[in-house]
Amino acid sequence: MKVSAFRAVTAAAVVLVLGAVNWSIYSKERIKTGGEIVYLQLAPVDPRSLMQGDYMALRFALANDLNTEAGGSAPLALDSNGVATLDRGMGKDSLRIRYRVRNGQVWLGTNAYFFEEGTAERYEQARYGEFRIDRKTGEAVLVALRDKDFKAL
Repeated sequence: MKVSAFRAVTAAAVVLVLGAVNWSIYSKERIKTGGEIVYLQLAPVDPRSLMQGDYMALRFALANDLNTEAGGSAPLALDSNGVATLDRGMGKDSLRIRYRVRNGQVWLGTNAYFFEEGTAERYEQARYGEFRIDRKTGEAVLVALRDKDFKAL
C-alpha cells in the first residue's frame, strides 16, 4: 500500500471514530436535556463496600425483576412520585427502559456514581437514582442521586 493511500485510510478511520464518539456524546446530552424523568429505587448494597474511593457502587431494585439471560427493554409503571417499577400490565404506551446483561447482572445505564473526593458522606443518604429516559429508544442516563424525600444530593 502506498504511503498516500495509507494516510487516506488512517484519516478516514480517525474521522469515523471521532464522529462515532461525538454522536454518542450528542445522544447522551439530548437524553439528559429532553428525556423523561424517572426515579429508580436503589437496592441495598453491603455498606462496607458501598463507598470505594470516589465512587459509589449502584444496584437498582428494578433489576431484580428483569430477565438476566438476555438484555432488551422493559415497560415501566410510574407512581405519583415518578418512581418506576416493572409494568406487569405491559401497556402498549408504557415508557420503556433499555437494559443489558453483563456477567449475569442487569445493567440499567450505569452501575456506579462518581463524585468529588471527600464528599462520600453526602451520598450515603442516596435512595433513588434520577434518570432521564429517551421515550423512543429507552436509553437511560443517570443524572443525579436523590435521598428518601427526593432531594438532590
